[in-house]
Amino acid sequence: MFFLSNFIFNDAAENWQVGFQDPATPIMEGIINLHHDLMYFLCVIFIFVSWMLVRALWHFEKTQNTVSSSLNHGTLIEIIWTITPACILLVIAVPSFSLLYAMDEIISPAITIKTLGHQWYWSYEYSDYLNNDGESIMYDSYMIPEEDLNLGQLRLLEVDNRMIIPVNTHIRVIVSAADVLHSWAIPSLGIKCDAIPGRLNQTSMFVKREGIYYGQCSEICGINHGFMPIVVEAVKLPSYIMWISNKLSE
Repeated sequence: MFFLSNFIFNDAAENWQVGFQDPATPIMEGIINLHHDLMYFLCVIFIFVSWMLVRALWHFEKTQNTVSSSLNHGTLIEIIWTITPACILLVIAVPSFSLLYAMDEIISPAITIKTLGHQWYWSYEYSDYLNNDGESIMYDSYMIPEEDLNLGQLRLLEVDNRMIIPVNTHIRVIVSAADVLHSWAIPSLGIKCDAIPGRLNQTSMFVKREGIYYGQCSEICGINHGFMPIVVEAVKLPSYIMWISNKLSE
């Protein structure tokens, strides 16, 4: 927690926030870009449908049309309203499928971290590193109670032991649970991976900038579901190596 003591970039939700958090991974950038592309189509369709509805209400109001129309079939208009949505869906499918494949791709990870959900905390294991006793780095991450928070720390989001990762490194995260369903989710990293007992799910991340990224369990898992936050701290490689060395010497 001391690596970013001189400058801190907190990626967490803000009061009355309705948009996305700032992206820190290529995947999250892709999610935001896809959202903006979809919003363009949604706005165009909304305006067109609203215009058609207003015109229909105006021109077919009973004072405007005293005689009802007997028209009940139009081949051309039916072809148009079938082909046009199909073409729109095809255009949308190209970037969305590309993003889905990118999210599932695991690119030769340099580091593998195991994440285990418990009622109600997270535990992490860095199995790539072993100490003199042949044990890997393992620790639990509990939420800091409100009465123990320091000035500037975020309520219900701070933990006693953060996940430390290096920037600009391909990292694989293996996610599971020890008891009930959980979900490991960090919005700024574009990650939401379900933690299922007896099953290993995996996701990857490539963090492009230093910072502290906050997330929460996103699967209702019991009475303290809202009290098991996730904090990922991305640091430069030398700081990460120093942290690993300190952990191995403990």
